[in-house]
Amino acid sequence: MYQVGDKLLIVNRGLGNGGFGIRIFNQAEISVITLKNSNNSDKNHHDLEENAIIDNLESTEESSLLPQEEIFEIVNVEGETILERFEPPQGFKRVSVEDGSFAEYLRTLSLKPHGSPILFYDGREKTRNVHEAVVNIDIGERDLLQCADAVMYLRGEYLYKSGLYDKIQFEFANGFVADYKSWMEGKRIVVEGNHAYWVQQTEYSNDFQSFRRYFDMVFAYANTVSLERQLKSVNVEDMQIGDVFMKGPLPGHCVIVVDMAENEETGEKLFMIAQSYMPAQEIHVLKNYKDPSISPWYSIDFGRVLSTPEWTFYDDQLMRYED
Repeated sequence: MYQVGDKLLIVNRGLGNGGFGIRIFNQAEISVITLKNSNNSDKNHHDLEENAIIDNLESTEESSLLPQEEIFEIVNVEGETILERFEPPQGFKRVSVEDGSFAEYLRTLSLKPHGSPILFYDGREKTRNVHEAVVNIDIGERDLLQCADAVMYLRGEYLYKSGLYDKIQFEFANGFVADYKSWMEGKRIVVEGNHAYWVQQTEYSNDFQSFRRYFDMVFAYANTVSLERQLKSVNVEDMQIGDVFMKGPLPGHCVIVVDMAENEETGEKLFMIAQSYMPAQEIHVLKNYKDPSISPWYSIDFGRVLSTPEWTFYDDQLMRYED
């Protein structure tokens, strides 16, 4: 509602029926108020309203259309990575990361074109709109890559591409440690009931197809409980890219921090999270339903409860990979 004292410009008189039009310029909003004079009992009221507005008009020579406020766009639809697709909100700057680090790997994850739907492992589209972007990673055609699997895979692929093969190892739910070095040497895992062990079956190989077959075994026998055993708790105030919000035991869920930004004046930090879900589906960057104005960023000052589109976490559930 426009108040007396707003900048107005009269653009027309004599609209008929004893009225006149006033066009209001107030940044992005433009409207026309027609004040009609009548002979009924409200005439004095209208006269007073008319006089109040006219008395507060600046001269028509000084009246002008005020500039619109700058609209700061977070999403760059042409961006092909997280870094390129999403700008930090105004006043924020991405935190520095080391070249070749896990943080840099996550921040530069390749994304599918803007507007792409999330696909399940069988090609069906996820109908619930929970994402801002879809990560461009093949999830296979089996119902394997779910929530914890996505977190493990992102860590494993980073280590694989960095040539850090000795660090690629994940626990099965029964405690068996599936290390990629043994897999590269041609050993394969045999599972009998709750028991798992290695057997020599093939020649040495570290090609990517063999790496993916290794992860199919990890996906099949690891879960949020086994992943949690490999992580350590950290304070939210000490959050880093690559940290994981983890809810276990079953039913459990987890999301991974894929980027962060900071306001250099206030010190406030923002973070961005990604997940997979059930059934197996493409990894995706989550929307922020609580504060759409900064989505997909979340403020680190979320309080006790972190509400994401498909799960609720608590501030004491942030964890980090043990290096």
